[in-house]
Amino acid sequence: MRSKQKHSAVRKRFFKITGILVGICLSFVIFVYIASYLLGPPPISMNQQTTLYTKSGEPFAKVGEHQTEDWISLEHIADEAIQATLAVEDRNFYNHHGFDVKRILGAIVENIKTLSLKEGASTLTQQYARNLYLSHEKTWGRKIKEAFYTIRLEMFYSKSELLEGYLNTIYYGHGAYGIEAASKQFFQKSASELSLAESAMLAGIPKGPTYYSPLNDPTKAEQRQQHILKIMENQAMISSRAYEEAKNEALQYHNEAKRNNKEQIGPYFQHAAIKEAAAVLELDAEEVRGGGYQIYTTMQEKAQTDLEEQFQQTMSKQSDIQGSGLVMNPKTGGIIAIVGGRSYVDSPFNRATQAKRMPGSTFKPFLYYAALERGYNASTMLMSQPTTFKLENGNVYKPSNFNGYYANKPISLAQALALSDNIYAVKTNMFIGPETLVNTAKQFGFTSDLSAVPSLALGSEVVSMKEMVRGYSMLANGGKKVDGHTVSKIVNRYGDTVYTKSNDSNEQVLDPKKTFILSQLMTGMFDRELNGYMQVTGSTIIDQLDRKYAGKSGSTDSDSWMIGFSPSVVAGIWVGYDDNRTIEVVEEMAYAKDIWANFMTSIHQNKPIKSLPIPSGIVGIPVDPSTGKRATPYCSASKVMFFEKGSEPTTYCNAHLPEDDKTDKAPLEKQEKSFIERLFDLFE
Repeated sequence: MRSKQKHSAVRKRFFKITGILVGICLSFVIFVYIASYLLGPPPISMNQQTTLYTKSGEPFAKVGEHQTEDWISLEHIADEAIQATLAVEDRNFYNHHGFDVKRILGAIVENIKTLSLKEGASTLTQQYARNLYLSHEKTWGRKIKEAFYTIRLEMFYSKSELLEGYLNTIYYGHGAYGIEAASKQFFQKSASELSLAESAMLAGIPKGPTYYSPLNDPTKAEQRQQHILKIMENQAMISSRAYEEAKNEALQYHNEAKRNNKEQIGPYFQHAAIKEAAAVLELDAEEVRGGGYQIYTTMQEKAQTDLEEQFQQTMSKQSDIQGSGLVMNPKTGGIIAIVGGRSYVDSPFNRATQAKRMPGSTFKPFLYYAALERGYNASTMLMSQPTTFKLENGNVYKPSNFNGYYANKPISLAQALALSDNIYAVKTNMFIGPETLVNTAKQFGFTSDLSAVPSLALGSEVVSMKEMVRGYSMLANGGKKVDGHTVSKIVNRYGDTVYTKSNDSNEQVLDPKKTFILSQLMTGMFDRELNGYMQVTGSTIIDQLDRKYAGKSGSTDSDSWMIGFSPSVVAGIWVGYDDNRTIEVVEEMAYAKDIWANFMTSIHQNKPIKSLPIPSGIVGIPVDPSTGKRATPYCSASKVMFFEKGSEPTTYCNAHLPEDDKTDKAPLEKQEKSFIERLFDLFE
């Protein structure tokens, strides 16, 4: 008896709680509908043009101009196109009030199983609301807003108006918004003239404009088209005969790419910024172009125009050699200028951000940072002469210097950088271990796969321009982490800020003292006093420079690089052929240095000369470049070099003393050699 009473009490409690929950839900639904009614009809016009702004807030480009030009009525859209769209997107469109409850319940069950929001059950009206008013992020907040807009659309607009609006604004890829634009884009005809097969093909694209475009992947596009035709047959929208005919119809495509062939300011920068914005917003790049966004970038207009002009003025119009450049603010990581090729119209491939090439000797600074961490200093002496290295696997490696020039005597680290001595670099890599160099490159932000091989010291692995400039930026900013970026803020078409670049953490990644020392060593390529026995690598552009810069050039058979910096600007230039053919014209090998030198001089014009701050614990002393010892008044050349306090040379140079004094100073020679130099004596 007690059991029955207890069971009855539980049932009453259950029904009571259920009644309360149902009441709350009904109250909420009533509230939503009343609020939706009071808010009135939402506007269904759509500004699809996206504007890009410079760092100073001036608009410099509008993208997405070529979208739906004519809004066509349902009467001017082929019935087959309408039916195909409804079949695949919302077969119950005319029977619901904005939400397909059965599909929603099925999606909820699936999302609970996977603990995600992957499964969707969006009706055509919900998609239309999202396209008009919201982003495509999969969050509960967005879904609640979407529900409000969906109710308002269904409440104030007819089904025909909603269907017409959807078909005129949905994105079909390749810059085509709306079915009329898509019909002309793919088939060079009006939407009223579409066949069943063409209609099914177009209906399949909006789910994934990149993946299901027949111009990008004909196989995937055709599979989806066949799937849609089968759905239409199963739903008795078309006959079996119509299905077979459409299934076997061979479609002819017309790629009417609507592009403005006029070169604009920073077209490659625009490309990079749109791509970055798309990644941030988790959208297709074309959706960003046509989304009515305001994208605030890091571009500095003068830097961008100067960089473009230097490429145009320096490179011969008779040659088909290519080039790229990327300029960064080392303190913020903001990219202020990009050139990705000689003509965006002829080749939109962005070589500054998308290409990977061998950097040659421009990779050496990362090697020498690792060496400084392991006991090297500016005066560390190693022999420069033809050398064969026997590797652990039994193979031999015989690097050579450019044009076969060797000092055939010991040279310092300062000279090795200024002269770009390859033997010194490989010896150093073998000493610290190639794996160490790979790990050091990761510290500098490299994400490309790098092989731990002796030749990595000479830049034998492929990397991107962006990676190289970011790495040099860490030398220019004192060793702090830097995140290269082109976008600082994004505002949507309704004035809402949907993204703001977070302030950099200013995380100290590298040792500031060693970073400073290395940056000073990198000024040596422009210092004639370091030549010793041959010209420093920057000798051809020294006279073009207006102040002290740090940098490094590099070359392979098919690549020519120049990267360098001041405290406020880092610029990288690459020149080469897309097909990796050998650069045989001497003039073309000089392009990278000339473009870099002229750009740096231009961008710094009328600006005060600044120096990198000297960290505490650093001492600067005059050194004789040829011996690496403290300079005396008798030395023919003297250069101030920087050392961590306690590691500076203690012995004075006696190579240039009068004969009577050399005898007295000679014993000091034996006290001078460091552990590293004594170790390498074993290999000489």
